[in-house]
Amino acid sequence: DGGRKQGYFFSCPPYHLALEAVPRLPKRTMVFSAISFLLLDAATPQAPSPITQFAPLIFIGVIFYFLLIRPQQKQRKEQQKLIGSLKTGDKVVTSAGIHGMIANVKERTVLLKVADNVKIEVDKASVATVTDRSAEESSESAS
Repeated sequence: DGGRKQGYFFSCPPYHLALEAVPRLPKRTMVFSAISFLLLDAATPQAPSPITQFAPLIFIGVIFYFLLIRPQQKQRKEQQKLIGSLKTGDKVVTSAGIHGMIANVKERTVLLKVADNVKIEVDKASVATVTDRSAEESSESAS
């Protein structure tokens, strides 16, 4: 028979022999291993607080604000101030590189005189710099 038990339809291997081959630990060792497992579990560090996890992201956001966003806001304010102070007679350079003198200022556009009998109308936002202020303003600043 070879240690096999006969079942109804099949023969089963001797599982009771396999279980007897596994060494059994004494109860003291089992208690010690359970206590050491609990101590190891208690010794593992806890998860850091959410503030310390997000601190690097907050730091990067502050750096981005002071290095990128704030200077751009200042530049935009200066450009708006420049556009608001445009007057007839100012010599300007557009963002496209066109040099001319302002012949007329409208609500959203300016009329640039680029040569004799040549005037072009450009958007105020395209004015990049003012190279020379009008004669009226320079005489006011001299007095």
